[in-house]
Amino acid sequence: MAGSTFGNIFRVTTWGESHGPALGAVIDGCPPGLQLDVTYIQKDLDRRRPGKGGGESPRKEPDRVEIQSGVFEGLTTGTPISLIIYNKDAQSKAYDHLQNIFRPGHGDLTYLKKYGIRDHRGGGRASARETVARVAAGAVARKLLADNDIAVTAYTVALGGVATSKRNMQDIPKNRLYCPDAEAAARMEELIDAVRKKGDSLGGVVEIRATGCPVGLGEPVFDKLDAALARALMSIGAVKGVEIGAGFRAAELHGSENNDAITPEGYRTNNAGGILAGISNGDAIITRVAVKPIPSISLEQDTLNLDNEPIKIRVGGRHDISAIPRIVPVCEAMVCLTLADQLLRQKAIEK
Repeated sequence: MAGSTFGNIFRVTTWGESHGPALGAVIDGCPPGLQLDVTYIQKDLDRRRPGKGGGESPRKEPDRVEIQSGVFEGLTTGTPISLIIYNKDAQSKAYDHLQNIFRPGHGDLTYLKKYGIRDHRGGGRASARETVARVAAGAVARKLLADNDIAVTAYTVALGGVATSKRNMQDIPKNRLYCPDAEAAARMEELIDAVRKKGDSLGGVVEIRATGCPVGLGEPVFDKLDAALARALMSIGAVKGVEIGAGFRAAELHGSENNDAITPEGYRTNNAGGILAGISNGDAIITRVAVKPIPSISLEQDTLNLDNEPIKIRVGGRHDISAIPRIVPVCEAMVCLTLADQLLRQKAIEK
């Protein structure tokens, strides 16, 4: 079964559970000679880790990554790169009362129906904790892209209905929500505080921008670049929708409005989101994802137990109010992994 493996040439397999001893990733197909060390990977993991306050889970995980293979004297060797992150603060007993109950909005019921067994401790593989391995692998992909002058940045553009009106990229690292609009970020924080007190949760929208991509990434028909990006981003558990460029707004436009005029200086607009006919056109690649509210809330909900009996449930424990901002580096990672794979595929054609 290949459900835990992503990519064609730059291939990543993630492993581990939320309350197991560790999680990790094995990367196969990374070219040799790439400068790589733990510090580079750790920077992305530090942005994703829990326990930083605000509306985030208080679970204290240092998320320190170890490189166990594939790197020698600071350079990738071309052999599989194995990364491991140990769990340090799992509290499995907090889930004992949920062992025979299906939590609304979670994969408890579908996992049990599919496999006949499920890990009730934090959701096992269905937990957002799995994304720590994606971010670690995505950092390696980011290094490959950076060496080819490609940069990927994600940021929050909406949270609980509070939307940004600016794209001030210099503001992104200045607030914990990675929001390019300082005023909107302040209103988002107020909303988080209010929703936390009610015991509820929030969804939002993350935008991902990739710059420096050459013309030609992506394959015709079934392996279009936009299809690959949509698949990658939809594989993130909390993501329920993806749009590229103008996205759903394109349905409201006339052709004369939606088409990006071509000039000697380049495209006049970017409604295509940097992709035409499934192939990158050299412009910035713009994607957005709709992130659902965290399903674990302390408000009372209706559900069933293993005996198919209706019951009431309040999901306590240590949970985020929103997947934002911790999902931001996860979105970056999945775009990095996709572009790294597509870049190597293109280089194979050009040789």
